[in-house]
Amino acid sequence: MSLRLASSPHQHQQRSTAQLMRLVCYCALPGFALQCWFFGWGSLIQFAIAAVFALGIEAAILEIRKKDFERALADGSALLTALLLAICIPPLTPWWITAIGAFFAIGISKQLYGGLGFNLFNPAMVAYVTLLVSFPVAMTSWMPPVALAEQGYDFFDALRVIFTGFTADGYSLSQLRMGADGFTMATPLDSVKTDIGLGLTLQEATSKVQFADGFGIGWLWINLAYLTGGLLLLKLRAIKWQIPVSMLGAILLVGGVIHLASPDLFTSPWFHLLSGGTMLGAFFIATDPVSASTTDKGRLIFGAGIGVLVIVIRTWGGYPDAIAFAVVLMNMTVPLIDYYTRPRTYGYQSRGKKR
Repeated sequence: MSLRLASSPHQHQQRSTAQLMRLVCYCALPGFALQCWFFGWGSLIQFAIAAVFALGIEAAILEIRKKDFERALADGSALLTALLLAICIPPLTPWWITAIGAFFAIGISKQLYGGLGFNLFNPAMVAYVTLLVSFPVAMTSWMPPVALAEQGYDFFDALRVIFTGFTADGYSLSQLRMGADGFTMATPLDSVKTDIGLGLTLQEATSKVQFADGFGIGWLWINLAYLTGGLLLLKLRAIKWQIPVSMLGAILLVGGVIHLASPDLFTSPWFHLLSGGTMLGAFFIATDPVSASTTDKGRLIFGAGIGVLVIVIRTWGGYPDAIAFAVVLMNMTVPLIDYYTRPRTYGYQSRGKKR
C-alpha cells in the first residue's frame, strides 16, 4: 500500500476538490439569488464578468507555467472565487474594477504563491481589500433595495451601467443610487456608523426607511439564506463547525458586551450577526480550507479572532463591514496558530521526549 501526500484542501469525506467547490457554490446560491432579488441584476452580471476573467487569467498563467490548465480550471476553485468576489462588490460596479479584482484574486493571491493549496490568504478577500483601498467610492456605492429605489432599472439597464455608466434613459449610477426619499442610500452598517459619528443616537440612526425590519431591508433575509446554506454545508460535513461557531460566538459576545455598556452608541449583537456579510463570511469565506487554520483548537482561535476583529473594525475602524479585513489579518496568524495548536505526536510527551 502506498502513501499519497498532497497539499490542502484536505477533506475526510470522499469528495474531490471539484465536488467540494461545486457544493460550496450550490449552497451559496440561495443567498446570492436573494441578493439579486433585493438589489437588482447587477450581482449576476458581476459574477459573469468575474468568472470570465478569473478563468481566463488562471488559464493564461498556468499555460505560461507549462501546467495542465484544463485540469486546474475543472476544480472549480476559480469559479468559487469569482462568485465570492461578485457577492461582495456593489452590483453596478464598473466592469474594469471587477476585472482588476479577478486579476488580484487569481494572479496575485493564488497563482503567485503556486496555485491552489499554496496560497496564504483567501483570494477573494485579498481582491476585495485591494479594490476597497484603491477605489473606495466605487466599492461603497451600494444600491438601495429595489423596493425603495427612486429610479427602477432592469437587466439591460444594469448591463449598460456596468459597461457604459448610464442606462438607456440616461440615468447615471449616482441617480440610480437615490432612494424613494431623494437621498443617496448607504448600507445599514455604513448608515449607522456615519450617523452615530455625526452625534445621533442608535435609535435615531435606525429610524430611516431602510431599517423597516430593524436590520436593513433585504440584508436580514440574505444573511438568513447564507446561514441556511452554511448549515447545509455543516450537515454534509463539507466544512468544520469550529470556525463559524467561534466566529459568530465572538461577535455575539463582544458585540453584546459593548452594546450593554452603551446601548445608545453601539448596535446590538443581533444587528451585527444579521447585517452585511456576516453569515457569508462565517460559513463561506472564513472556512476556506487552504488559508484557514488546520487544527481543531486552531480553528476555534482563528474563528474567534475574526469575530473580535469584525466588531472592533466595525465599531472603531474606518470601514463599516470588516469581514474581508478580519479574514486577511487572521490569515497572517495561521502559521503561528497551527504551530502552537498542533496535536502532540503519538508516543511523545509535550517536551518532545519519547515515552
